[in-house]
Formats: sequence, structure tokens, C-alpha cells
Amino acid sequence: MKAIDFIERFNQYCPKSLAEEGDPVGLHIGTLNKEVQKIMMSLDVRPAVVAEAIKKNIDLLVVKHPPIFRPINRLITDDVQVNMYAELIKHDIAVYAAHTNMDIIPNGLNDWFCELLEVKNTTYLVHTHTIRMKKLAVFVPIEEAPKMREALAKAGAGKIGDYEAASYTMNGEGRFTPVGEANPTIGKIDQAELVQESKIEVIFPETIEKQVIAAMLTTHSYEEPAYDLYTLDNFTEKYGIGRIGELEKAMEPEEFIQKVKEVFHLTGLRVIYPRKGCKAIKKVAICGGSGQNFFLDAVKHAADVYITGDVTYHIGHDMQETEMLVIDPGHYIEELCKVKMVEQFNQWKNEEAWQVDFYVSETSTNPFSFK
Repeated sequence: MKAIDFIERFNQYCPKSLAEEGDPVGLHIGTLNKEVQKIMMSLDVRPAVVAEAIKKNIDLLVVKHPPIFRPINRLITDDVQVNMYAELIKHDIAVYAAHTNMDIIPNGLNDWFCELLEVKNTTYLVHTHTIRMKKLAVFVPIEEAPKMREALAKAGAGKIGDYEAASYTMNGEGRFTPVGEANPTIGKIDQAELVQESKIEVIFPETIEKQVIAAMLTTHSYEEPAYDLYTLDNFTEKYGIGRIGELEKAMEPEEFIQKVKEVFHLTGLRVIYPRKGCKAIKKVAICGGSGQNFFLDAVKHAADVYITGDVTYHIGHDMQETEMLVIDPGHYIEELCKVKMVEQFNQWKNEEAWQVDFYVSETSTNPFSFK
């Protein structure tokens, strides 16, 4: 299969448009216009990950953290970081990154954290995006309606809440007269034609308009498909980073801290206890990665605990003055994305009958050890 075909499916699940402004998501190295047989998922791109990819003959590396987060000034291979890029190019390994969009999407990294911690009834911690919805109405011969509905659903249209492949179909009569240089699928030049047609309606977020329209045009048998496209004023989808929800039963702070350690397989973590003492833990806020800047949002939501990584010294002081426990399990808990994303990739492989193998990177990229 082509790398671009895989990435198109990936972007339906994890749209680049949901990344935070300025986040360098997308293709970083190589090309997507090539055949791929082996795709590997990693949290980071580090020299050891590149060595693993070379050894396994990987064609495409999908990562959570963009490898070129800041511009590079010189292409000098004596530099370990730059040499890593050179090795990827030399071995024709493309690198594609999804970063904050993987944090924000439904059934993304922060939702997986909540599943592990058994946090229920979740919503986003900080609102980031409001996406308008659109409606497509397309007219096809009745016998082609099932094929069209399937193609639109596959392109990501028809998702409403917890429902997929939602559509509406109404049958009627279509009329047209081919003229001039027309090459009609049905009918003859200069003769009026009457066709029994189905009108199929689906809704979808504006972020996937191009792929939905492309799927419709590719599937449609007519030379000039008839369709309507509307922007809906009564329906939007809201997205956000981080999650907040509740445990089924309240837990004592020390018990919950141990649960975090066990769930994420940690030998140690950092804890900031509020000066006025800890409450029982019922309401949980979490943001993977470096989410210290959102701690006041967790306070606003009356969270009993906030879990995030990379808390700095002075922000830690500010956190200590709240009534909220803060747990810093480190940035590396995001490695969960490796297994979870490959599970998703293999599901698509079964659905599409792809001839490609997916790998979870076995390289630890955690720079920290606890003694």
C-alpha cells in the first residue's frame, strides 16, 4: 500500500486541524508517495529508535512527538541529532508526527489515561476547538445507494456522538438531458432521461470535507454528480485538551497515588501536597505531557487531584497553595500511545485488507531513572 493511503485514514482519526496552533504535526522527513510494508509507532524519534527502525526495515515511522520541534540551522552529521535525520533519509524512512491532536481527539491519549485510572463521565479540561458541521446531500441511482452510503461512512461522514454510519435516504425521480460533448452513464445525447434515484444525506465535521467529497466523487457513476453542501448552524462539535471526570468511589490520597504508580508501571513519581491538607480523591483531572499551565483550569473544575508531567519548581509552589493534590508521573507515561495506536492500526488493517505490518517500538526513550 502507499504511505499516503495509510496517512489519509490516520488523519480521519487524528486530524491535523485539531492540533494546537503552531504545533508542527504532519510529515517531517521523507515522502508519503511510496510503497510501505512496515510501519512502526514510537513516542519519540531518538537515535536508538532510528537504529531499531533500520534493523526492522521500517518504511514509515509514526510518532507522538515531532522530531523537528524547532528549526535546525546546519546539516552537520557530526551532531548526533542531525545525524539521526540523515540516517532516516539515507534508509528512506519517512517520519509522520501527531502531537497535541492525539491529546485532543476523542478516544485519544487522555481518554486512554482515564480508562486505565477508571475515571468515568469525562469531559475536556480546557476548550480548544469548535468545529462546524456540514451536510452533504447527494443524488445517485437507487441501486448505487448502498455503495455510496458505505463509501461516505468509510470517509468519516455520519458520525453523531456514539453512532457511526448515520445517514438518511429518500427515493424520488431524477431528470436530465445530456447535450453537446456529454458522455452520460445513463441515457443518450439530446434525449430527456428519467431515473429512479436516492437522495442520501450525511453530516460530517468541516475538517474532513475534502475527503468526504473526494469519496463521493470517486464512488459516483455519473459524469456530473448532483449534490448539495450545507453548513449547519444548529450543530457544532467542541474539542479540548486534558480530561476531567470522577472515580466510582472516593479514594484516600495515598491509595490513589499508589494506583497511579501501578497503572503506569512507575517506580517513582513526584507529588505536590496542598499546604492545607488533602481531601479524599473523587474528581480527577489529567493532561498528558507538559500540562502544568492548565492547573488553574483543574482548580476551576474543583478537581481533587491533577495529574500531569514536567511540573517546574515555581509552578509547583503555586500549585501547593491550592486545595488540590498534584501528581507528576513524568512525561513518559505517554508511551501508552504506542500500543493503543497499533491496536487501532491493526483494526484498520482488518477492515481494509491492507498488506502491511505494524510494530510497537521496543525502545525506551525515557531519559529519567529513579533510584
